[in-house]
Amino acid sequence: MRILRNLARRRLRTGLTITGITIGIWALVVFSSMANKVDALVSGGSDYYAGKIVVSDGGFGGLGGQPMRLDQLDELRAIDGAEVVMPAVTMIASEIQGVSFGPPDQVFGAPAGADEGRETYVPQLASGRSLTADDEGGNVTVLGSSIAQKRGVAVGDAITLQDHTFEVVGVLEPTLSNPDVTIALPFSTAQLLVHEDLPSLVRDQVDLTEIVSQFVVFPAPGADHDALADTIEAQFPDVTALTGEGFDESVGSSVAVFNSIIVGIGLVSLIVGGLSVINTMAMSVAERTREIGIKRAIGARRRRIIRELMVEAGVIGAIGGILGVALGALVAVLGNEAGRSSGTVLFELTPGTAAFAFVFSTLLGTVAGIVPAWSAARLDPVAALRYE
Repeated sequence: MRILRNLARRRLRTGLTITGITIGIWALVVFSSMANKVDALVSGGSDYYAGKIVVSDGGFGGLGGQPMRLDQLDELRAIDGAEVVMPAVTMIASEIQGVSFGPPDQVFGAPAGADEGRETYVPQLASGRSLTADDEGGNVTVLGSSIAQKRGVAVGDAITLQDHTFEVVGVLEPTLSNPDVTIALPFSTAQLLVHEDLPSLVRDQVDLTEIVSQFVVFPAPGADHDALADTIEAQFPDVTALTGEGFDESVGSSVAVFNSIIVGIGLVSLIVGGLSVINTMAMSVAERTREIGIKRAIGARRRRIIRELMVEAGVIGAIGGILGVALGALVAVLGNEAGRSSGTVLFELTPGTAAFAFVFSTLLGTVAGIVPAWSAARLDPVAALRYE
């Protein structure tokens, strides 16, 4: 209570200092939550590409690239080290695409069971069922959580794509990554949509049953993924073979730079707050010089003076941290709720992020109080008592 009374002596100055810390922590929480969201997207991509090689002709992972031919499947299977090869069709779902933070809404289709049990990245169902071989050729779909929420549909409802109506038979659990914005269709149905989406000059020359956007190659146990990818690209000069390691290298470095920038913005705000703490505690020492002199004169040790002032500074940091975390959490929740209807989820505030921000704020205040506290402890008691 004594500490709070000391802080209350300088309500305006203490309030302004706490406000500075609060703004810094708010910025750190908000930008860190954005970084968490980006990390979740990248982590989902890393999990998807782990243990496989995605072969596509242009674009990234087949999205937006040129269609390939289904007859290339046998050629890929014949390559030494390629144990299982699964054809897939992907396209951007332009009809329901809006402004979003993350991957675009996309259609994905692959023959049920074509992975022969090798696929390890299998999102869980929130409701309904998965697609089966019996659905081939049918107008049924399994939706990612963001797609279902954006369209306001559930199992048993219907959605429309390119003038085709599809019954929703399943909805996936949220993953904070690509599956959330995926519309899964039977393979042949997805081929039809991709064929219809091609320019008319190209469409007339392509058999829709031969269209493939990508091949997912599952290497044999013990096979060198990078060597297999190099072999594929050597045999098919116009394709790109992306491994899990390749995905991490191409995306991870860019994300690291982005995260460093947005977290750095928050840290700059915190530095300003830390300087405010130093200023406030220095002024406090100047105003309480006689008080400190009395304490020193009656036997108070230097370390006690240092401890008291550092605790005061730490309390300032802790109060600012609590307010900053609360404000940052409010912004994250309101921002996500505002964008949820359009599938735009910008923030992922984790308990770890909130705890780090609070601890960092408290430590910042405590450390910022070291210099003023040390100066106070070194005051000469006689000179302090004469201070006006």
